[in-house]
Amino acid sequence: MKRATGWLVALVLLAGAGGAWWWWQRQEAQAPGGPPNQQAQAPQAPGPGGAARMRRPGNGTAVPVTVAEAERRDVALTVDALGTVVPLESVVVRTQLDGQLMEVNFREGREVTKGDVLAKVDDRNAQAALQQAEAKKAYDQAQLANAKVDLQRYQSLVRNAGATQQQLDTQRAQVAMLEAQVQQDEAAIEQARTQLGFATIRSPLSGRVGIRQVDPGNIVRGSDTNGIVTVTQMAPIGVTFTLPQQELPRLMRALASGPVPVETLPGPGNAPVARGTLLTVDNSVDPTTGTIKAKAIFPNEDRALWPGAFVNLRLRIEVVPQATVVPLVSIQRGPEGAYAFVVKQDRTVEQRPVTIGQTTQMDAVVQAGLQPGERVVTSGGLRLSAGTAVAIADDKAPSSPQAPRPRRTADARETPK
Repeated sequence: MKRATGWLVALVLLAGAGGAWWWWQRQEAQAPGGPPNQQAQAPQAPGPGGAARMRRPGNGTAVPVTVAEAERRDVALTVDALGTVVPLESVVVRTQLDGQLMEVNFREGREVTKGDVLAKVDDRNAQAALQQAEAKKAYDQAQLANAKVDLQRYQSLVRNAGATQQQLDTQRAQVAMLEAQVQQDEAAIEQARTQLGFATIRSPLSGRVGIRQVDPGNIVRGSDTNGIVTVTQMAPIGVTFTLPQQELPRLMRALASGPVPVETLPGPGNAPVARGTLLTVDNSVDPTTGTIKAKAIFPNEDRALWPGAFVNLRLRIEVVPQATVVPLVSIQRGPEGAYAFVVKQDRTVEQRPVTIGQTTQMDAVVQAGLQPGERVVTSGGLRLSAGTAVAIADDKAPSSPQAPRPRRTADARETPK
């Protein structure tokens, strides 16, 4: 009895639920616009742009994208490299005269010009050696003058048979020896003057002096490793770098056609961009790394490049004239190769295959598939397919034809204002 009563209650509840569902469907059918499912599945009448609207994703809105025009211009092909700043000339200033350092006439970190006096060494020994050489020359000159007078006497005696020919020849030899001795004395004087000149140390080049390595009062020698100071040329300055050996043919062609521009890339600290030219390429490839060393020169008038620093370089080694160029981000890859989404006049896109030539970090050269002036999608392409309608960012024109507004029927209800 209890089981039959339970079944009866379940049947009554199911019947009530079915009646409630039938009443709710009837109410929806009487509401304006019909049932939601029926309204969403109602097909739109084809018309201008109707096919494109049917392909729009989501709730019927166009896909927002950004575009760029394909343009015809020269494209510079570049190669990037990591280089080290090296001075064209750098000299460790050492003394050539051993002795006590008497004076230091430079300030650390200052610019000097070629010939400026940097330091002085005790020159008293060199001065004494010069005076000794000069005195020796004077003594030998006096002997030479006496020997020449004796030679004249012997010549006169030989004519009068007062002396033999052997005595005359001996005197001539004596004069020749004394003349050679005087020449030797002159060489000794020049050597002493040179040694005396070494006591005054001058800058061998124009550049910037570094930190002083020795103070006045110390004994300096030519064999000292650190020397007195280092003078480094700052302008112009060089940068050495390496490139893969595969780039050597293009690099040599670029050098043969004219100066190859080289510039530094902006680095930390907002370092200014320096521009220079390629100076030379090494005469051999490093077999251990497969790279070729090259050297560039920069004016460096602002002293932006510092010896020993690392810099990123960019070389322009080739120019493609009047090429069709698009942003590199607009090129996509698929199973059939490279393609781009081209925006047509009706604001729908066409998936067009393209042939790509040389590429840079920002641009791509299109050899076939695009014409200058055509617009390609640069962002938003992941949501696109052939025929998708798009809304172009920052475009004042409407992205697609506006659909006509539905006419108000007699059954339409107005909301009172």
